[in-house]
Amino acid sequence: MRVGMISADPGHPLLSATAGVLRGAGHRVTFAGPDGVPFPGPDGPDRLDSGPLADVYLLKARTPDALALAARLEERGAPVVNSAEATARCQDRVGMAEVARAAGLPFAETLRTATVGALAAAAPDLRFPLVLKSRHSRRDDLVARVDTAAELLELATAWREESVIVQEFTANSGWDHKLWIVGGQPFAARRRSELAPGGRGPNLPLPPAALPAAWIESALHVGEVFGLEVYGVDVLHAGAGVPLIVDINAFPGVRGQTGAPEALAELALHRAASGRA
Repeated sequence: MRVGMISADPGHPLLSATAGVLRGAGHRVTFAGPDGVPFPGPDGPDRLDSGPLADVYLLKARTPDALALAARLEERGAPVVNSAEATARCQDRVGMAEVARAAGLPFAETLRTATVGALAAAAPDLRFPLVLKSRHSRRDDLVARVDTAAELLELATAWREESVIVQEFTANSGWDHKLWIVGGQPFAARRRSELAPGGRGPNLPLPPAALPAAWIESALHVGEVFGLEVYGVDVLHAGAGVPLIVDINAFPGVRGQTGAPEALAELALHRAASGRA
């Protein structure tokens, strides 16, 4: 079968390893950027959005160009993982929270939306600490804990026009739990939170069986609600065994997870076969 991979980084560890699994089994893999232009490689120079369709496409990009490319491929009848619609659904954190909470998922509540500059102007009326996140999820977006009005004013010097959501800070251990789902198969890790003193730390692999069953069930439910097949769920331990979901990401890196490339290759072939049927 022919598999197309859409990513700005053809050397991404998960995609490279998955391509190795697929090629080792005799399948053809083409890498292309979000604009559909292929990277140099062994499997042909054809643009992804012209000529014969691949059997399936893996969408490891979330830019407007990438979403438009995926939509064109879907219009021509090709299966895309994740779909353009499902990927876009995870870009706006306001809409994401509304969908999640309406489905009964334990998702952190959004208190308000504003620009950082507007929040700074209203600082005397705010209750700290707060968590600010860019409304539109993207690489290098803003995610910050703000403990005082002075910190908010300082943040506004660099991010004044950034549109953000505001969440109440939830006291926790300082560790995020990262859950990744690849075709229904869970993977997990712990990571020092970027909101903790000292900032973000490396991912520490964690057997999914070590997590409460309710956490895995919630993560799987996210896929059903959002129409995602490869995705990440960031979870905080909110006490009493209750997971608090603070973010959802379409097609994250899933780095350093043994078995993830094989699971992604299996998902790609399954979707390719389903698309043919």
